[in-house]
Amino acid sequence: MKNYKRVFTIVLDSLGVGAMIDAATYNDEGADTLGHIVEQYPTIQIPHLIDLGLANLHPLKGIKPSQNPMAYYTKLSEMSNGKDTMTGHWELMGLLIDKPFQTFTDTGFPDDLIQALKDKTGYDIIGNKSASGTDILDELGEEHMRSKAMIVYTSADSVLQIAAHEEAFGLEELYRCCKIARELTMKDEWKVGRVIARPFLGPRKGEFKRTSNRHDYALKPFDKTVLDALKDRHFDVISIGKINDIFDSEGVTEAIKSKSNEDGMNKTIEVAQKDFEGLCFVNLVDFDALWGHRRNPVGYGQELELFDRQLGQFLNVLREDDLLILTADHGNDPTYRGTDHTREMIPFILYSKMNRGAGLLRSDCTFASLGATIADNFKVAMPQYGNSYLEYIK
Repeated sequence: MKNYKRVFTIVLDSLGVGAMIDAATYNDEGADTLGHIVEQYPTIQIPHLIDLGLANLHPLKGIKPSQNPMAYYTKLSEMSNGKDTMTGHWELMGLLIDKPFQTFTDTGFPDDLIQALKDKTGYDIIGNKSASGTDILDELGEEHMRSKAMIVYTSADSVLQIAAHEEAFGLEELYRCCKIARELTMKDEWKVGRVIARPFLGPRKGEFKRTSNRHDYALKPFDKTVLDALKDRHFDVISIGKINDIFDSEGVTEAIKSKSNEDGMNKTIEVAQKDFEGLCFVNLVDFDALWGHRRNPVGYGQELELFDRQLGQFLNVLREDDLLILTADHGNDPTYRGTDHTREMIPFILYSKMNRGAGLLRSDCTFASLGATIADNFKVAMPQYGNSYLEYIK
């Protein structure tokens, strides 16, 4: 059984690898994010992912599996009830969600909540529906700039999002209002996983652009996670991207923001060239936000190609005693109906330069086995759920 000094866990947000056995319960039967992307974008070039065994793990039309895969690989299924970002990430680190977080995709937020938000913030509200974050700016951005009414909207996730112009409304004022929204949505009937500040700039419709000053106000995990176990034993826990927001800073020793998948991978490559001992936990959200929800399989495929090129750079800077884990948090099949996430299995790919073996591992019925593997490696408290794969890695 090996022990690694550093573990890099990279979440390719929404890269599901086939419908779970209970997908029909979520109206997601037949979903296959990765498989359908490759079908719709048959010229896709992802050589490093193929070398690691991605096509061995999941049949991909027109792509031959590697004869000598470099990594171990399997699929993990979700035990929690739900298919959203927080549920997936929390389970990866050992927590199970019995009751799904509230979503308001079909109805918008209740009148009582909207009125309370108006009263507490002092602003009118426009929007209050499920919408694309860029489309709603074109629809309501100019009205917002004239009236200062806040743009409130949601998505398929358990989120309440408030968009406001950084200059016309003010960034700190937006943050203040989002904190109020977070307090209001702690009530059980209104409880959402995250309140998200969505600042933007630009003078008019067609020219509005969201800025990198987004801030998430998440629920705190209801119990200790593997991140806490690592931090409590004085290991480094470095988050890149929205990981810090998803866990509301719990268990994180250093939080690094990113502006895009490309920026997130550049920062991951930088971290890999520094000395630390522990976990670097990365989320690459553009797969989900830019391509999955917008039902764009070609764009998703091109984003995978960009990631694959950067993955090649990252593999070159990995040290002998590093472990790389590639995974996801749910599916978001860009060929599927609607714009919601899809209930899918996730990849679990493990690579290290010091591993002698490679190939298929047994599957498991919980994402928490990823967290259990990390906890086992660093000999910290194991999560209640999940099984370590460390003993199978040679």
